[in-house]
Amino acid sequence: MQGSNFMNYFLKYLILISAAVPSVLSCQNNDKLTVKEHPNVLFIMVDDLNDYQGVYGGHPQAKTPNIDAFASSATVFTNAHTNVPVCSPSRNSLFTGVYPHNSRDFGWTPHFKQAVLKDKKTFVELFNDNGYKTLGTGKLLHKNVKKYWDEWGVPEGINYGPHAASGIDEKGKRIMGHSSVPEPFRSINVVDGSFASLSDTPVVIDENGVLKESGWTYGNNPYKYTNDDDRDLMPDEQHAQWIAEKIKALETLDSKQPFFMGVGFVKPHTPLYAPQKYFDLFPLEDIMMPKIKDGDINDIYYSTVYPQTEMGLAYFKKLRQSFPENDLGLRKFLQAYLACVAFVDDQVGTVINALNESRFKDNTIVILISDHGWQMGEKEYLYKNSPWDESTRIPFMIRDPSRSKKLDKVAHAVSLIDIYPTLKELCHLEKKNTNDDKIIQLDGYSLQPFLNNPKTEQWQGPKGALTVLGAGINQPIEGLAFSNNPGALWHIEINKDLDTSYVAKQNYTYRTKDWRYILYKNGKEELYNHKNDSYEWNNLAQNPKYKEIKTLLSKEMLLLIYSSY
Repeated sequence: MQGSNFMNYFLKYLILISAAVPSVLSCQNNDKLTVKEHPNVLFIMVDDLNDYQGVYGGHPQAKTPNIDAFASSATVFTNAHTNVPVCSPSRNSLFTGVYPHNSRDFGWTPHFKQAVLKDKKTFVELFNDNGYKTLGTGKLLHKNVKKYWDEWGVPEGINYGPHAASGIDEKGKRIMGHSSVPEPFRSINVVDGSFASLSDTPVVIDENGVLKESGWTYGNNPYKYTNDDDRDLMPDEQHAQWIAEKIKALETLDSKQPFFMGVGFVKPHTPLYAPQKYFDLFPLEDIMMPKIKDGDINDIYYSTVYPQTEMGLAYFKKLRQSFPENDLGLRKFLQAYLACVAFVDDQVGTVINALNESRFKDNTIVILISDHGWQMGEKEYLYKNSPWDESTRIPFMIRDPSRSKKLDKVAHAVSLIDIYPTLKELCHLEKKNTNDDKIIQLDGYSLQPFLNNPKTEQWQGPKGALTVLGAGINQPIEGLAFSNNPGALWHIEINKDLDTSYVAKQNYTYRTKDWRYILYKNGKEELYNHKNDSYEWNNLAQNPKYKEIKTLLSKEMLLLIYSSY
């Protein structure tokens, strides 16, 4: 179902769609706000974090006491999803409130260069316009703009790292990743091809052919690691410390100015490095492996639109090649991921504890989210950017001290696009959300009804969460796009606006409370019933018994995609 055929498929059902799901067509009309109270906001974003937390139950051995403690007094959205399962376009959409298919932002274009988004204010700017003091540190927007912030914390150049110092291995080849990781996985790149405890000091061959420790580095600067108690702080630790110190500093000020404070943690994004004590929490021999069904790839169609060299497909194969003994490679990778999750949980704890011990606890809204998940070998895939639950589903929690002080769970499907309108309503942000006279409707819907009643049926948003996987621009096109990452064909930057034909060239997945529907750009479909198949093992798309529900879900999804055109 290419291009025009995809559009025809939509138009064929447009009248029926409108009758079936009219609520999604209506605009979100907020009454004029009269309340002038402006609560503080602490916004916590964790990179590449899937559902490996105790409160979500994604892995039985995950150790996240701080996130779980926070969840105990928050509204937890158990069916929340990213709108793009990769970093840059996900964050661009989140901070601007525009669906990727509406902006045609499918690649790595900075939001301030993207044709549609460049005139759209991020919610950080909107907080500034409404008199908030804005403070930030870490990985928030993929390309940060410091003028958005009154105060910025740790320099962005050390968000990632440390890295293993490069050198030559014992076979004379340049080391890309960590020296303890075998080939071919190690040479994927210096980021994704690396996982190890900090106590596992990288080694290289020096100019004299002698094997020696090369140590750790931040670019050209060394990173000190003697042991867990004698080392430099990792970036996420620096970010957490900076936020904690800023909260204490704000307490000393005699000011009624509200604040928006954002912190972006990088872990568990690759490279999967963490202090040894976090690896010790997960002895390798005791690691419980993900539930993976033999032959699960036989009824899926991801590889029909992405080449076998695509990162997630290639990564899993190379991991198996590098560790041929049963599933040793996946076991070691999983150990490192769990260690990094436990590590970042401590940093979340540092930030939230600082807030809880301050006078701001009872007038500060706290939001904790991830930009997307991570697939751990399910469907022979190791990465993000897939259409299935492990990649799209994310932790998503909001604590509003003016409401419930207990754990509330929301099962309705929501997504990151709903953050902007939620903040706008909760904090009574009344200024324009554009840099010019254009009126750009926020694509999401305020989640306030769920905060008032987690089981409400009064929410005005759609029945499902929409996620797009960029394709159709997956290689550099002269005059249109370029790439600085040949290992990721979709990892490109767009030079000019894409026409609407590119909307039909993407792959889409739509998740409701009980179902997941996937439509690839070539017309291939997948359908999973989450009532009895939470692992998405059985594709029902070709089963005549489920034709009616498949048709309904496709109509709902296509309406969300094309209602603005």
